[in-house]
Amino acid sequence: MAVKRISRGRGGITTLLAFVLFIGVLVFIFTPSSDPESVATRQRISDAAAANPLSPPTSAFRKSSDPNGRRSPPPVVHYQLNNLTSTPNPIANKERILILTPTTKFYQEYWDNILKFTYPHEHISLGFIIPKTTDGNKATTELQKAIAKTQSGPESDRFQSITIIRQDFEPPLTSQSEAERHKLENQKIRRTSMARARNSLLFTTLGPHTSWVLWLDSDIIETPPGLIQDLTSFDKPIIVPNCFQRFYNTDTNAEEVRPYDFNSWRDSDTAQELAAKMGPDEILLEGYSEMATYRTLMAHLGDTDSRRDQRKIMPLDGVGGTALMVKAEVHRDGAMFPPFPFYHLVETEGFAKMARRLGWESWGLPNYFVYHYNE
Repeated sequence: MAVKRISRGRGGITTLLAFVLFIGVLVFIFTPSSDPESVATRQRISDAAAANPLSPPTSAFRKSSDPNGRRSPPPVVHYQLNNLTSTPNPIANKERILILTPTTKFYQEYWDNILKFTYPHEHISLGFIIPKTTDGNKATTELQKAIAKTQSGPESDRFQSITIIRQDFEPPLTSQSEAERHKLENQKIRRTSMARARNSLLFTTLGPHTSWVLWLDSDIIETPPGLIQDLTSFDKPIIVPNCFQRFYNTDTNAEEVRPYDFNSWRDSDTAQELAAKMGPDEILLEGYSEMATYRTLMAHLGDTDSRRDQRKIMPLDGVGGTALMVKAEVHRDGAMFPPFPFYHLVETEGFAKMARRLGWESWGLPNYFVYHYNE
């Protein structure tokens, strides 16, 4: 009796090859990549992404993939703040940095500078507060364009999260020119408004994972790329570099630098005597000949020699806010920017005084420079 043979021709081989290829594609798709950027992406999503818009603003928010648009309820989370660190080696401890910037005008140089920061961007969150003015609207549009470009670009450039807040009160000055901003008669109302803006930004964005807060003005356009690591390496609760400005000196026909921020100082007997004679709503201001305080100004102690000791450090009684690094626990303890006369001081100088009353000391780096935009 003849036995019918089973064909094993080309059709069977083709089917087998197709099946093997299909399995290979599945393995390729679902096997984790060893590419560092892909690893960083997965780490950010799994370790830091928030599942609900009411989660801390300094956590990246991942929108719901539910086809019906339903979102999970706000999470109930226990945060062990005693386990949160702010150390001189923040990269090794993966400490989160919150950079806060009150903004009235967008400077591309500011954005280009923070993109150069060598601190891992996946551990940096940004926060901005912008007034609802014509200039503020323009700054918001330009900032959003810069954000969209960065956050859709290379993974290493992207920041953990970015928050923009629109100021809910009118700015006191219609002009934001440098000359108008620094008039003596405008200082109290201007700095009171700035203090309110800083507090609004701080209280809205400070998250339970934040270890350090870097206050960086929008017109600081040049800093060392390692600014965060450099400032945190001193392990001080409050520390501020010296703010200078580059300019062209027509007398010497050369590019030079000059001091810019005079709000970082050591107090003097003269200043304390002036304060003792002031009314409760009067404030002391620095850098004005009409109000000679004879304080020791850090701005005047900067050594511009290229061989200077950039780690030279000095104690301070008042600080400026152009580039100010603060341990987050200082703010959590209640140190804010008084928009009212606090021991005859307001805003950043008042912050240093309030922090001192809470037991936190302020420090300055006279030979470590950051640079302010020159209008």
